[in-house]
Order: sequence, then structure tokens, then C-alpha cells
Amino acid sequence: MTDKKPFIIGIGELLWDVFPEGKRAGGAPINFVYHAVQAGAEGCAVSAVGDDEWGREILLELKKSGIQGIISTVPYPTGHVLVKMKDGIPSYSIVDDVAWDHLPLTPEALNAVSRADAVCYGTLSVRHMHTRETVEKLLASARPSALRFFDINLRQSYYSKALIEELLGFANAFKLNDDELIILRHLFGLTGTDEEICRVLLQRYQLRYLIFTAGDKYSVVYTPNDISRIATPRVTVVDTVGAGDSFSGAFVYGVLTGKTLQEAHENAVKTAAFVCSRAGAWPSYR
Repeated sequence: MTDKKPFIIGIGELLWDVFPEGKRAGGAPINFVYHAVQAGAEGCAVSAVGDDEWGREILLELKKSGIQGIISTVPYPTGHVLVKMKDGIPSYSIVDDVAWDHLPLTPEALNAVSRADAVCYGTLSVRHMHTRETVEKLLASARPSALRFFDINLRQSYYSKALIEELLGFANAFKLNDDELIILRHLFGLTGTDEEICRVLLQRYQLRYLIFTAGDKYSVVYTPNDISRIATPRVTVVDTVGAGDSFSGAFVYGVLTGKTLQEAHENAVKTAAFVCSRAGAWPSYR
């Protein structure tokens, strides 16, 4: 362990979560970076925005949050998601063909990813071929020692078995929740208990970590030689937007700074509980 801050990158969707009461910055891989930065990491977002007011506003949000940005401006509108809440649980209507669907490959992004200690990505960001090709070239440029963190993040119809398998091929860390595991059971023809399936995936894709979250019940982190299981703490939930991403960002920061598996997991659980008790994906830690 050194005093050097880990350098963590999120590649993909940078967008506005539009709630009935107003909009808040978000996007799963950038949420991941936000919470890693709050923990003490150096963080960078690789994405695209439109040449519009929402694009300019979200760049200001990145700056205020201490996140570096390699953000391309492209001739498509800045992304946004319509969010409806019911008992603190969000449902999403994701606008298609927006700026982050057209992410160009830049030398700046390639250089940053080649230096990163961890890179986060998901299925949603690669729903269009332009960004898919860019993300895969960026992932291929990561150092062998870097964590390539695949948060599956299944949304609407923007995924397939072939896409998931392709993205798992780049990963050495994988996160999914109980709802997503049900979908994987069907897509991949998997049988057995949740734990048995997680162990099969861990071995099949030669992962360093597999994180399985079961909402308000528990979460489990598997490695080839260890396991950590923690019950989800009880909190008053405002909303769960970004909670899974905050878990991931805190966990990765922990393992990159020398925490044990249990310590990193405990901090991830606490961080996610805190985020559930606040509104939006980027709550203030102050």
C-alpha cells in the first residue's frame, strides 16, 4: 500500500436523471467514479455530451464534484433518463440516440485508461455500435493489473447474451443484483442456487471478484479463495438511485488501498446505505 491515490475511470453514460421535482447528475459508471472520489480516489469520466445547455451544466457538476473529465462534444443531445419513484424504488425511461451513444475514441482517453488502476463499464453504455467499439478498444488498452469492473446494469431491452458474454471477456470483476441474476439464469441456461451460479461465473470467466447484491437483504463478495457475506443495514430509504454504483466505487477504492476483503465490503455496504438515505446518485458527503 502506498500514499498514491488510486486512479479510477468510468466509461460510458453521463446523463441527467430527471425526477418529477427536477434533474440530478448521474450515469452508472460516472456514479461509480463519484463515490470513489468521495472516498479519496483520483477519478475520471470518459463520456460525451451535446453542445447544449444540459451538456454545459453537467460538465460543471463534474468539476464541482472533483471528477476529471475526458468528455467529447458531439452533435447529439446530452443524455437523460426519466425517473419515476415508487416507495423509494426507481423505474427508468432511458432516452435513446443521445451523446454518449456516439463516444469517439480519443488519444486522451486511451492514455488515461492505460494508466488507470480500475475501469468501470456496463451494458447500457454500449447499446449503440459506435460507443461499443470505443469502449472495447479502451478496455483492451487497460493494464493487465488494472481492475476491469463490469457492472452489468441491465436496462430495458439494451442487452443480449452475446453482448454480456463479450463484455465479461474483458472483465476481472463483475457485479450483478438478484433481479439481474434471474435474467442471466434464463439467458445462459444456468441452474442451481444463487451461490452456485455465482461460483460458476467466477470460475468460468476467471474473475478476481464477483459481487452479488440482494437489495435490502444481503450482499456477497466472492473471490477464488475467499467470501464475504454481510446483511444489508436498515435505513430510512429516500431513493435507491445510484446505491449499487456507490457500493462498487467504495469497494474498489477499498481493495485498491489495501483493505481486506471484509473491510472493503463493510465500507461498501455502509456507503450504499448512506446513499439510499439521500436523494439522487451524487449526494453530498458533507
